[in-house]
Amino acid sequence: METVRGVLAGSQLPRLETQMLLQHVLRVPRSWLIAHDTDPLDPQAVARFQRLAGRRLRGEPMAYLVGQREFMGHEFKVGPGVLIPRPETELLVETALRHLDKPGLDAPRVLDLGTGSGAVAISIALACPRARVVATDVSVQALAVAADNARNLGAEVEFLCGNWYEPIAGQPRFDVIVSNPPYIAASDPHLEQGDLRFEPRGALTDGGDGLGALEIITRGATSRLRPGGVLWMEHGWDQAPAVRSLLQSTGFRQVGSSSDLAGIERITGGSL
Repeated sequence: METVRGVLAGSQLPRLETQMLLQHVLRVPRSWLIAHDTDPLDPQAVARFQRLAGRRLRGEPMAYLVGQREFMGHEFKVGPGVLIPRPETELLVETALRHLDKPGLDAPRVLDLGTGSGAVAISIALACPRARVVATDVSVQALAVAADNARNLGAEVEFLCGNWYEPIAGQPRFDVIVSNPPYIAASDPHLEQGDLRFEPRGALTDGGDGLGALEIITRGATSRLRPGGVLWMEHGWDQAPAVRSLLQSTGFRQVGSSSDLAGIERITGGSL
């Protein structure tokens, strides 16, 4: 009968990925795998592991196989209908929270456009409970995942279905608008590589040069932000100059970009 040690030895996957899949199948922590590495495993569990391992060998993202991904210290449910949260996007959350910490913002309003799994909106709501957080997405499937995540993590977020600003018509203005929109150019070969092959195409690219959604969000923000409000957007590795120019031409002040841990200008924003 197969054991943890035997599965680890026979797997074609990296050891860490094998352990993660075993933990998922057996519903145990990594410490259990170490302490019980010679215990016989249920054949059905081994079969399930092998099916998942086969899918991983064909390139499916680990986050989809185990159904979750860590972001800002929280576990978020993810699936094929939503973009997988990535560490570099934590910079967007951290920047928004710094603005929310400023004096005078007693009950700030925050808008997250294209929320996907809800990782950004929920992380802000959890870190700043006094904020009123609203999140929009055009995908009903993504909003269902986001609502589950908010419920599981105990976050108060208002989720609205529609394209960008459409669902918030008539709402008061916001102090902070954030977005991680589709910004990869349709011609970018990376769309056919790695995890991106399996993620929803509409969450990755606007179908054009990658600047279309960024422009819509920027131009729409001027009538949705309060005086002194800020807009911050994630973008591609080479798009910061174009996004800064866009913000400046739209009337934003104090325009600037911030780099992620890899030294790449990852987000750009400004204030009104």
